[in-house]
Amino acid sequence: MTAVNLGIPTTRPAPEPLAPRRQTRQLNVGGVLVGGGAPVSVQSMTTTKTADIGATLQQIAELTATGCQIVRVACPTQDDADALPVIAKKSQIPVIADIHFQPKYVFAAIEAGCAAVRVNPGNIKKFDDKVGEIAAAAKAAGTPIRIGVNAGSLDKRLLAKHGKATPEALVESALWEASLFEEHDFRDIKISVKHNDPVVMVKAYRLLSEQCDYPLHLGVTEAGPAFQGTIKSAAAFGALLSEGIGDTIRVSLSAPPVEEVKVGNQILESLGLKERGLEIVSCPSCGRAQVDVYTLAEQVTAGLEGLPVPLRVAVMGCVVNGPGEAREADLGVASGNGKGQIFVKGEVIRTVPESQIVETLIEEAVRLADEMGAELPEELRELAGPVVQVH
Repeated sequence: MTAVNLGIPTTRPAPEPLAPRRQTRQLNVGGVLVGGGAPVSVQSMTTTKTADIGATLQQIAELTATGCQIVRVACPTQDDADALPVIAKKSQIPVIADIHFQPKYVFAAIEAGCAAVRVNPGNIKKFDDKVGEIAAAAKAAGTPIRIGVNAGSLDKRLLAKHGKATPEALVESALWEASLFEEHDFRDIKISVKHNDPVVMVKAYRLLSEQCDYPLHLGVTEAGPAFQGTIKSAAAFGALLSEGIGDTIRVSLSAPPVEEVKVGNQILESLGLKERGLEIVSCPSCGRAQVDVYTLAEQVTAGLEGLPVPLRVAVMGCVVNGPGEAREADLGVASGNGKGQIFVKGEVIRTVPESQIVETLIEEAVRLADEMGAELPEELRELAGPVVQVH
C-alpha cells in the first residue's frame, strides 16, 4: 500500500487555559524548571528500598519511560543515604531525597548531589533548630528544599492549637517553616500541604496560594487504591489546576508507581496543561450500539500502547454520534450492522467487517505516525506489517 500524506500536523493547537497560571518564584530542580510559568511536572516515588541501588535505578528507568519527570526516593536509614550519590548520578531524571525523623540525612542528600530535598518538619526532631544549618548547606550546593506538610504528621503544637489537621493548620505549619528559612535568606523553596480528604486539601492549597509566591506541589496523600485514588486526585487536581494553582503533581496510589505517572499525565492532558499524546475517544455504549464498543476500545487502546504521536482515535458504536466523532478525529470508526466505516482526517477510506476494525485502525494509526516521522517501537511496526513505509 502506498502511503498518502494527509497533511496531519504533528501537534494540535493547545486549548485555551482554564485560568491564568498563578505567578510564583521559579526553581531549577535538577534541570526541570518548577513554577514561574514552567509547565506543570509529574512526579512519583520509588517503592524499592533505596539501599538496593539496582532495583531503585530500574524502577526509576520504568518511571522515566512512562513520563515521570522528577522522582522521589525514601531515605530512612544510613544505608539508604549511602546509596544516594550513585542513584542521583545515574538516574535519568532529577532525584529528590525524602527525609523524615533524622536531620542528618538532609545533609547527606545535599552532599550526594540530589536535585532537591523534601523535609517533613512535623516529624523531624528539633527541626526548627536545624534550619540555619540546612539553609546554609542547601544554598551552598544550590539545592532546593520542599517543605512537605502532611495531615498525618502535623506538628503536635499545631494539632493542639487547631484540634485537627485543618486547612489553616496545614498552611500555618508550612508558612512557619518557610519563614525560618527566609530568616537565613533562603527562598529556593517548594511547598506541599497534603491531606487525604480532597476537600480539605483543596481548601488548604487555595489558602496557601493567597499567602505566598512559592511554587506548590499538589498531592492528595494516601489517596487509596487505584480507582478511588485516581478519582480523588483527579477531582482535587482538576479544581486547583483549573484555577491556575499547582506547579508539580504526584498522584499517590496504592498501586505500582508507573500507574501514578500515567494518571498524572492524563490529568494534565485532559486539562490542556500538557500536549496530548494518543487519545482514545470512545462512546459509553447504549441500546443503540450494534457492535461491542467496550471490547473494540480496549483492544485499540492496548494495540496502540506506546504510539509516540499526538493522535486522536475515535471508536464509536452507532450512527447517532459515530460519524461526527469519527470525522472530527484524526482516525476513527463509526460502527453498525457488523461493519465499520474507517475515517482518516474526516474522510471515509474504507468499510471493513467488525472482525477487522481493530487491526485496520492499528494499521492506519501506525501509518499516520510514520507519516509524521515518528520513531515507532518495533512491536508496532510488526503489527502494521508492510503498511508502514520505512524511511
